[in-house]
Amino acid sequence: MRADRAPARQNDRRSALTRRRAAAGRVFIVPNLLAVLVFLLFPLAFSLYLSFHHWNMFDPPEFVGLRNYRRLFTGDRLFYTALMNTVIFTVATIVPTVVISLAVAAALNAKLKGIGLFRSVLFMPLVASTAAMTVVWGFMFNTDGGLFNTMLGWFGLGPVRWLIDPGWALVSLCLVSIWKSVPFAAAVLLAAMQGVPEDLHEAARIDGAGGPRRFWSVTLPMIRPALGFVFVISIINSFQAFDQAYVLTGGNGGPETATYLFGIMLFQNAFQFNDLGYACALAWVVFVILLALTSLQLRMGRDDTGEVR
Repeated sequence: MRADRAPARQNDRRSALTRRRAAAGRVFIVPNLLAVLVFLLFPLAFSLYLSFHHWNMFDPPEFVGLRNYRRLFTGDRLFYTALMNTVIFTVATIVPTVVISLAVAAALNAKLKGIGLFRSVLFMPLVASTAAMTVVWGFMFNTDGGLFNTMLGWFGLGPVRWLIDPGWALVSLCLVSIWKSVPFAAAVLLAAMQGVPEDLHEAARIDGAGGPRRFWSVTLPMIRPALGFVFVISIINSFQAFDQAYVLTGGNGGPETATYLFGIMLFQNAFQFNDLGYACALAWVVFVILLALTSLQLRMGRDDTGEVR
């Protein structure tokens, strides 16, 4: 009789231990779940709710149905200006960012003397304040006495109105964005490159492949998931660009509408015109565009078996 009770007691102790561990796990996970609920899900749901209302932050929200979305697509020409500028800005920054990041990651992956110092200098933009560094860039873009125009003067070239001319303002903004984006992209690609098995390079080297050939035929195919990640993150960052444009050219997206991006339009409607509902509608349109682009990139990155490459 006692022999039958011993396994039952042992099972009871194990069950109690399992319940205590599960309870401890729930205690640890509750703060994270609350944080996701308060800082992610609630703002998302509230912004969707506001997108169907007119709200100036002082009076109660007024339900307007789809009027904000209709106004966005049919009554606001600045929406298409912001869309065009954002697309141009995205394309003009993502290609140089990926190309430069690949070159930098390949250089950092090489076991050269003094490469540690180079890595430290390269990753400084990741830890520097974007607003502070953009102010520095603003001084360098200054038409009178700025660093870039001074350097152009050394070669007998006239000054460029970097932040005043509408044609050059977006170029200036792209340069700052590329400078800011390259370190993160290079870090991701460098981590991917360091995961490529060395025996693949050795086999290619035995077959007579040179450095460029090994990079093209071995390294690039092996880091395709990281490249896809960099593309997606770069697109998202470009569509959310705000601080660089605001500090460089002001909150109106000038000169004229040269740097009028989605980020500037959203800020302007929310905090200058006090139309939170319209700003939330714009934010959800941007969200849908990014969701579609990300899904397209993931679909293009899948191989024949359906696995993400």
